[in-house]
Amino acid sequence: MIPRVLAARSSRCFREPVGRMARRLHGTKPDLSVGSSPDTDLTRLGQHIRDIIVATGPISVSKYMQLALTSPIGGYYTRGQVFGSSGDFITSPEISQMYGELLAIWFVLHWEQTGRPSRTSFVELGPGRGTLMSDMLRASRKFPEFFATIQTVHMVERSPELRKVQHDVLGCEWEKTERMEDAPVDTPKRSVGRGLRVEWHDSVEQVQMDSAPFVVAHEFFDALPVHKFERGAKDAWHEILIDVAEPKAPTVLTPKYMGSLQPAPTTAQFKYVRTRSNSASAAMLMRDPRVVAQFEQGDKVEVAPEGARIMAWLAELISEHGGLGLVIDYGQDWTQGDTFRGIRKHKFADPLSCPGSMDLTADVDFSYLRFVARDLAQCHGPIEQGTFLHALGIQARLQQLLNSTKDRKVQQDLVDCYKRLTDPQSMGRVYKVMAVLPKSSTCMPVPFAPPTKDELNKIKVEKIVK
Repeated sequence: MIPRVLAARSSRCFREPVGRMARRLHGTKPDLSVGSSPDTDLTRLGQHIRDIIVATGPISVSKYMQLALTSPIGGYYTRGQVFGSSGDFITSPEISQMYGELLAIWFVLHWEQTGRPSRTSFVELGPGRGTLMSDMLRASRKFPEFFATIQTVHMVERSPELRKVQHDVLGCEWEKTERMEDAPVDTPKRSVGRGLRVEWHDSVEQVQMDSAPFVVAHEFFDALPVHKFERGAKDAWHEILIDVAEPKAPTVLTPKYMGSLQPAPTTAQFKYVRTRSNSASAAMLMRDPRVVAQFEQGDKVEVAPEGARIMAWLAELISEHGGLGLVIDYGQDWTQGDTFRGIRKHKFADPLSCPGSMDLTADVDFSYLRFVARDLAQCHGPIEQGTFLHALGIQARLQQLLNSTKDRKVQQDLVDCYKRLTDPQSMGRVYKVMAVLPKSSTCMPVPFAPPTKDELNKIKVEKIVK
């Protein structure tokens, strides 16, 4: 299908106390089950977060995540090289070229099924280094009639450093590049890469569409800020906030981690606290009786309002312009309560330690995304990544690549990459794939089965942590 062999990508590694007045204003009390001791050396960003808390009181987990990941004062994603074996984690596209190739095949197949629209555009949310889009475009060129319909490649990316990396990976030419105003030097805004127009956007709202959008969101929703809540007595919802750690507080384990990796030992400068009564966020986000009725006293819940907003945008965009979408991420098809964690140097780390030095994530609740989009678009799945890739022919593609080289090391790397992507004990099960189609579509996407009425109208719940 795509005869040129690229070297297989590495598969060896995986991703002063608050014043009493502020405390009274927020009505918080220490949550002794998750406290930790402070480090004497705060990063610049850590000091900034500490100053905010000292001035205004404890902040939400959502606010902490936003600052730690995207603050211009040292947010994690402003650093640039955070992906790959030399960074903190490796994503599926960085493991093997096969991943992007098969996603391109999926879009080509459904372009055929939906009547071959004459104008299309790719949209990627959180494109990382640009590897996935580069592989998808290279594979798309093998289908000239489809490739000729591509008008623009839209990259939704805030980080100036990552934009520059994506610019080069996509083969864009600096002499044809328009730079952003009032931004760091050489931050691309739009350019031309290998004959295609490429545009960068800070947010999804900036994407202007005049063609059928083919949207991919790979490991995007897991990095969106979450609020954490705990069900109290008499239907109260306490919000779990983040405070400055008290001096000489004992170091204890942070919330239960999911997955096979072990948390790295560390000390943190911040700690969790919970509100004494309903917070404004809890009153707003936990008011749907269909959701609230499924939880009992002591249950914890993670809610991503930003994820809901973007999912609604994506669903509306696809339905309005006749597009297609794939949401690929690690998570479950139900609500979980304690998955917020940090990842540094391919190990889990205390998320309240050294903000800005690690990736912060929470498992994606696919049932929540589907529930948000239910009146705007069709959502199919999620299904496991291994099932998805096998249905699209990853074994046949692997055999092609194996046959095109006699280098035993390259062959072994290819097999290792295949196993990494599809093995249930690796990424094949924990990563899920959900397809998004227009509300009016009569197409059943490959390899999904029709959703049941229960799946369309109910948010599933699994009580992980009490």
